[in-house]
Amino acid sequence: MTQGAGQGPEVRTPTVRDFRVPAYVHEAGPYAHSTHPGDVAPPLDESEGHPEGYTPTQRDLPVINRGDTVLVSVDPEAVGTSQTDTGPGPLYVVGDVHGYLDQLVAALQEKGLVDAEANWSAGTARLWFLGDFTDRGPDGIGVIDLVMRLSAEAAAAGGYCKALMGNHELLLLGAKRFGDTPVNSGAGTATFQAAWLLNGGQKTDMDRLQDHHLQWMARLDAMEQVDGHLLVHSDTTAYLDYGDSIEAVNDTVREAIARNDADEVWDLFRKFTKRFSFRDEGGADAVRSLLDVYGGTRIVHGHSPIPYLLGEVGTEDDEDESGPVVDGPHIYADGLAIAMDGGVTMAGKLLVQQLPVDS
Repeated sequence: MTQGAGQGPEVRTPTVRDFRVPAYVHEAGPYAHSTHPGDVAPPLDESEGHPEGYTPTQRDLPVINRGDTVLVSVDPEAVGTSQTDTGPGPLYVVGDVHGYLDQLVAALQEKGLVDAEANWSAGTARLWFLGDFTDRGPDGIGVIDLVMRLSAEAAAAGGYCKALMGNHELLLLGAKRFGDTPVNSGAGTATFQAAWLLNGGQKTDMDRLQDHHLQWMARLDAMEQVDGHLLVHSDTTAYLDYGDSIEAVNDTVREAIARNDADEVWDLFRKFTKRFSFRDEGGADAVRSLLDVYGGTRIVHGHSPIPYLLGEVGTEDDEDESGPVVDGPHIYADGLAIAMDGGVTMAGKLLVQQLPVDS
């Protein structure tokens, strides 16, 4: 069910070039005076479509709306035995996946969360994805399909598998809904389509994108607190612009997406793309500003690759063995922040981590 098995060498899209950080994503400095990546759209490279010999996996998935009761036929042997009377199971988080389905399945298998057929095998375990399922890698829609299926299987086993909204979910939603419609970027003419292409958008993902994928992405939460961990996608304080409670932020984001206004969704994307708020001097205070409002004792995020947070970035010509070395999450900001984006698109590592993490 995973792409690339027995079909030759893995196809990676460019790494460092794709990960360049436009000026507007930094907290410092006004966005209006920066250059937006969507000002000029690069031509679509058809060679970056399906890897040779790859046939997309098709699955018949239900459309799950908030409040719906969903009946799912589940093989008990595939999901393990429910242990709901023993209390909640262990808590895991997953960093940015960006379409690397094979690496995701391997990482989940390594932690015992799925079996050899990628079925849920962790019983009452709790699994959170921190967003950014698509773009840059070869099978973003396959990643979403897997997460949706694991959500049903985990629930049947007494655990759960849930996901947060990343900036690339907003980008893909915008590219599908609004295409080349001009938006008010504050830095000249921009469009979701151009920004999506420039930030690793894959034609194969767009071709396979269906209504139930769009509905699922549009209903994702922006943040959650679990066992004292404040889970977010982006290392930014921009969440404070959307409410003074977790529920308020999640409701505000979902309602903005539902209004289907291109400029409003663009503003969400722009703010969720900001990064590095917790990295430099004053970073710990920025983390505390979120924890004070939303609760928790630590923040766990994706979005900014750990090699960037450490200042260790190779070049496009680097081989894997000389590229960035990521062994696990990066703990920083006086121990208050845990970074989970291992930089899988730049020859790093797709991280799946059990919480809590030792300092």
